[in-house]
Amino acid sequence: MARGDLTDEQWARLEAVLPPLPRMGRKPRDRRQCFDGIWWRARTGSPWRDVPERYGPWETAYTLFRRWQIDGTWARVLKKLQVKADAAGHIEWEVSVDSTICRAHQHAAGARKRGLDPGRAREDGLAAEPADHAIGRSRGVLTTKIHLAVDSSFHVLAAVITAGQRGDAPVFTEVMDRIRVPLPGGGRPRVRPDHVLADRAYSSRQIREYLRHRQIQHTIPEKRDQAGHRLRRGSAGGRPPGFDREMYKRRNRVECRIGLLKQARGVATRYDKLAVRYEATVQLTLIRQAL
Repeated sequence: MARGDLTDEQWARLEAVLPPLPRMGRKPRDRRQCFDGIWWRARTGSPWRDVPERYGPWETAYTLFRRWQIDGTWARVLKKLQVKADAAGHIEWEVSVDSTICRAHQHAAGARKRGLDPGRAREDGLAAEPADHAIGRSRGVLTTKIHLAVDSSFHVLAAVITAGQRGDAPVFTEVMDRIRVPLPGGGRPRVRPDHVLADRAYSSRQIREYLRHRQIQHTIPEKRDQAGHRLRRGSAGGRPPGFDREMYKRRNRVECRIGLLKQARGVATRYDKLAVRYEATVQLTLIRQAL
């Protein structure tokens, strides 16, 4: 067993949430071997053709990775692991929201842009490929941004991929709407955190009203220009928003989780041309780190 490969215990946990094998047709290659090959590529950031021979043909690993991205298997496996963690009481519903910039390698550029319909959502509920492929320019280089919602026990409850120049506040509601953990016994899934922590980038009237409407407590520091504008208005400016400095220190959970996520070089540097492929790489990394 090479470094980074699944142990028997980890494979048993993963196999329990994988889709069943097809009953008809040719018997597929060992899925444990394929998963280790796919994870090797995400962990090292190497090209698919450089996947070691001990994991089988690289075409087989890439085909499985692509097929499970298209049919949503990666997203469903990650959701099942979240359900198990929540049933065991491991998920704490104090959520921290933040984003991180990832440099896009030159191999990630050049994807076809004609023929895409970014306004049409897929019928299966999965995200469609954006017209810009979630690649933009930030500080003069090609970048992609990952927006995350992380609970106090370092579980990633939601992740959104955008272009690097996108702001944090406009994507906040999309990140919150993706928090959806089904219950093991059925019924309505858990979608509302108990508390939300975020930095000044998320300090806006729209975000505070959104959280107030959903009855979610929050700890978000006020921007200095917003505080100055409120003070200049006098009594018409209203009272300052509540802020607990000690509770705000817990926001470091999302910073630590971002560092753990970027230990996979295929995430820290984007090599995938399509945003949906890169999102699948992020989901694969979250699955591997949850085992």
